[in-house]
Amino acid sequence: MEPSTSIARTPRERCGCGIPLPGILKSLNQPAAVIGADFRIVAANAAYRERFAGGDTVCGRKCHEVSHGYRRPCEEVGVSCPVRQSLRTRTACRVLHVHQTGDGDVQEEVATYPVEGENGAVGAFLEILTPIAVGTRAHGAGRPRLVGRSPAFHGMLDLVNRVAPTDSPVLLLGESGTGKELVARAIHETGRRAGARFVPLDCSGLTETLFESELFGHERGAFTGATGRKLGLVESCDGGTLFLDEIGDVPLSMQVKLLRLIETGTFRRVGSTELRRTDFRLVCATHRDLRRMMEAEQFRHDLFYRIATFPIRLPPLRERLEDLPVLVEALREELRLCNKVRIPDEVLRALGAYDFPGNVRELRNVLERACLLADGGEIEVAHLPERIRAAASSAPPPSASAAPSGIVPLSEHESRYLRRVLASFRGDKKQLARSLGLSERTLYRKLRAVREST
Repeated sequence: MEPSTSIARTPRERCGCGIPLPGILKSLNQPAAVIGADFRIVAANAAYRERFAGGDTVCGRKCHEVSHGYRRPCEEVGVSCPVRQSLRTRTACRVLHVHQTGDGDVQEEVATYPVEGENGAVGAFLEILTPIAVGTRAHGAGRPRLVGRSPAFHGMLDLVNRVAPTDSPVLLLGESGTGKELVARAIHETGRRAGARFVPLDCSGLTETLFESELFGHERGAFTGATGRKLGLVESCDGGTLFLDEIGDVPLSMQVKLLRLIETGTFRRVGSTELRRTDFRLVCATHRDLRRMMEAEQFRHDLFYRIATFPIRLPPLRERLEDLPVLVEALREELRLCNKVRIPDEVLRALGAYDFPGNVRELRNVLERACLLADGGEIEVAHLPERIRAAASSAPPPSASAAPSGIVPLSEHESRYLRRVLASFRGDKKQLARSLGLSERTLYRKLRAVREST
């Protein structure tokens, strides 16, 4: 990471020497290449050649062909293109991509830096690739992991990747079942506190006394039933990460004590006068609208601004239905009983017609149930719950051009998603393009295609 950081600070000094910049390329451990404005690779280091060509030369080939297998530039197939963005802005740019490598698909951060020629004009770009730990880290067989390729997922993953190495408090916002605890664990496991404990606490349904005892601990005899000393979660996670799930359910009377803990790092066990100190990283999550709760005086303003330093919205599954195939495959690995069960295209199409109000958790439950019913080694549409079969029966028939290995053409998922977004988004097209990780030009082209298809 150090070489890329130094280049980011002084791209003109480091990159103004011209092309192919052999010294810089050789000094980088990450895969790196110099890309021309026409997307052709001018030079590449050994790590880049090994990643995408088994060590063979890649010079003269186009970057989207080498790293993605695309015949057209990324933006023309709906993927953010860092080279084109840097070409427009003449500044450094970074985006997340899924690259095709000899070891399979890899989530990576792509950073591009303009390269000035002798006349001062920008004619090429230094591109540096860094694997995204939160998107690629293996959690072990049967363990859940973050997977997805959609713009909505990548927008969320980019924020997670930026904040994970820091100690900034994070507030995860999203519906039930979107994987807030999974994201919280990813933030912990890729941060500097990864070697310490990750301690979760579900705040929903806890009374004031129980919440205080769970969080701060208590002394023997502090209250009826306190037959011994108990260590609190903030004490046990010293040096690690404290994850407060459903922070919106914390009793109002306890919020001031939680605020004091966050501000000072100090606390007292219930029944004790001794002030204790702890050091932890705080990650909170909620499905509630905390701003509306503040207006109703159900949540403290000062606490909100303490925990909401870096808010991240987790997209519901209905906003990333194009991720269904990779999610299904990931869940098949997690649910070991599904490993030998085949999932035909008609089942995937039926799943793609449903909005999944319970999000990924509901999808997991649906797959587990279907696998248990699949006596013949293959899931059938009849094995799916009636609500999904009803949604599938009322959905339009799949396009005749649907690929044999997919649910429906990606364009159909994209059009369906864009219609939902247009119906609910309250900002202008510029804000919408930024939220989707697209250029305005690409967004208008996609919207025109949606209108022409209706």
